[in-house]
Amino acid sequence: MNRRDFNLLMSVAGAGLLMSDRLATAQTSPTAPDGPVFAMLVHPKMILLDLLGPMTVFNMTRGKVHLVWKNKTPVSTDVGIPVAATTTFQDCPRDVDVFFIPGGLAGSTELMEDAETLAFVKEMAGRAKYVTAVCTGSLVLGAADVLRGKRATTLWNVHDLLSTFGAIPVRDRVVEDGNFITGGGTTAGIDFGLDVVARLKGDEVAKRIQLIIEYDPHPPFDAGSPEKAGPEITNAFLKVRKPAMDEAKAAALRAADRLKG
Repeated sequence: MNRRDFNLLMSVAGAGLLMSDRLATAQTSPTAPDGPVFAMLVHPKMILLDLLGPMTVFNMTRGKVHLVWKNKTPVSTDVGIPVAATTTFQDCPRDVDVFFIPGGLAGSTELMEDAETLAFVKEMAGRAKYVTAVCTGSLVLGAADVLRGKRATTLWNVHDLLSTFGAIPVRDRVVEDGNFITGGGTTAGIDFGLDVVARLKGDEVAKRIQLIIEYDPHPPFDAGSPEKAGPEITNAFLKVRKPAMDEAKAAALRAADRLKG
């Protein structure tokens, strides 16, 4: 895909991201008087699609989307396209409708030991109407000690780490527990986003958004879970990813130990 095609894709997706040589900033939708307010964490080494899937859906509510980080310096993503926050931890509105954390195993591993970010996450989780994450973003919620006793999901290969934080792991694409909503791995972000919008605006609005983005997936392969992919593909993946998974587990255990203290 060339740059022109990629720019067109971003525009059609409605993510509101501006491209130069690479993406350097993110623009957000105008605020409607009664539109919901979203605070979406961005962080180094995040999976860009973890952000863009839900953001595309949220953007269509005609609400206000804030991209939040410690500062407005663009952060790195898995595909090499940097994204800049539109507001900082200090300036971000606190009483938002949705607080959201995207995943990315390397980035989430670092955030689980980032005291400043965890403090911000905990504060936002105590005030947002809905507290949400997809993929390994759920581990960051856990490290901030806000998932204790909550049903939650995350990326399949680190799913067991949720129990480290006292959460109740549930293997499902989207899991709701009160005002906590978590999604599985990257592509679950669209399912998750539609679920959140249904909560905020009703099923009919969510269905219209699903139609607008033509979300009617027909993947060429049925290998989107370990059970469907089979042991050979799954074990090969786990072998390659073992070092990163071990680092994530170690960070989760250290975070859990700090919470006990």
